[in-house]
Amino acid sequence: MPGTRKLGRPTDQRIAMLRNLVTSLLENGRIVTTLARAKEVRCMADKMITLGKTNTLHSRRQALSYITDKEVVYKLFEEIAPKYAERQGGYTRIIKAGPRRGDAAETAIIELV
Repeated sequence: MPGTRKLGRPTDQRIAMLRNLVTSLLENGRIVTTLARAKEVRCMADKMITLGKTNTLHSRRQALSYITDKEVVYKLFEEIAPKYAERQGGYTRIIKAGPRRGDAAETAIIELV
């Protein structure tokens, strides 16, 4: 069930971290993070792309309330979402990348399909 991972952080820090990760993913198309974070980012990024597919003023304002950068929202609505117009979900891909060198945490690459 999405949104149930606490990721070892208080609620406000966790929400801010996920907002930043989703913004970075939509801006760059690919990020490297831990596997648990990637699984949480996947459901929020899919929600943002689904909002972008409707392309109304209300959906833009909803996206702006979550994504921290106006240019990324513009890119979402003008470039990213039209590519997925016929797709019914599954806009991201998670690829396991092995353990991280410092603490052996399982890392993953999350990217837009």
